[in-house]
Amino acid sequence: MKGNVLLGAILCLVASVSWGAMFPVAHDAFQHIDPFYFTIFRYGTVTVILVIVLLWKEGKQAFQLEGKGLSLWFFGTMAFTVYNLLIFWGEDLLGGPGVMVASIMESLMPMISIVIVWMLYRRKPYTFTLVCVLIAFIGAALVITKGNFGAFLSATDNMVPSLLILIAVIGWVVYTMGGSQFRGWSALRYSTLSCLLGTISAAVIVCILTMANYVRVPTVETITIVSPHLLFMIIFPGIIALVGWNIGVSILTPLNGLLFINFVPVTTLVISLIQGNEVNYFELFGITFIIFSLIANNIFLRKQQKNIPVPVNKIKASASMKEIL
Repeated sequence: MKGNVLLGAILCLVASVSWGAMFPVAHDAFQHIDPFYFTIFRYGTVTVILVIVLLWKEGKQAFQLEGKGLSLWFFGTMAFTVYNLLIFWGEDLLGGPGVMVASIMESLMPMISIVIVWMLYRRKPYTFTLVCVLIAFIGAALVITKGNFGAFLSATDNMVPSLLILIAVIGWVVYTMGGSQFRGWSALRYSTLSCLLGTISAAVIVCILTMANYVRVPTVETITIVSPHLLFMIIFPGIIALVGWNIGVSILTPLNGLLFINFVPVTTLVISLIQGNEVNYFELFGITFIIFSLIANNIFLRKQQKNIPVPVNKIKASASMKEIL
């Protein structure tokens, strides 16, 4: 039992650190390649790997859409087009600061999911949870604006990319909620088919942008330069983080696994400092607020679980990062 818990903790830690490292690595790659083709090369490869694994594990019958093709395409597009294209596009437009902004938005997914569930399903969270959500968003605002709210609000060059990143994160949350429509499907099947259809949508958009001369097909030399970045993004934030997180959370439970999301902005911060990027006190305070809110809400939900029996599906709807990432 202890061995399983240790394995689950290691897997969740590796996944969270991988996601935290994803944005600095991508920023470095964007010095040579645009975020659109970078995403297509990355998830095109991930899709091929997932298709092969699904075919091996579940056979050809797993590729039958069962009349759910339109829903599958929509949710896949939310995740593998809206999320993947917009979050890296926004990061690239912001330049250096975009690394921390994207990472902070990523770590806010549990809090954003709470707000969306409340709005769509009228499932009001606990007051304490709402306070934690408010603290988390204040922390995010400090990181995004670097404490200078006036300058940020007056600069559309900052607001538009930040909005793109926010829309991207919401897209992934929508994708997460869509998973409930595919009960009876394995996580591998839903992930593979949605990734396949969503990546096709992304490829079509990138082709249109290429024909409009907004982006250019990268050269062989460019692909060679960014190949180490692509390799990292495919193996760690892609395959290992996704599969490892799902296994780890199944061992630890979603509530315990949620604590490891704190390593996402911390890892990004450490790597950014190593790369020589400056981080001011407002960013440090903002990260602290977010980490505090996640831990405080996690502890609060634990106490509620002990005192009042709560259906598993309600816990997942309010706190499960297994379903979000």
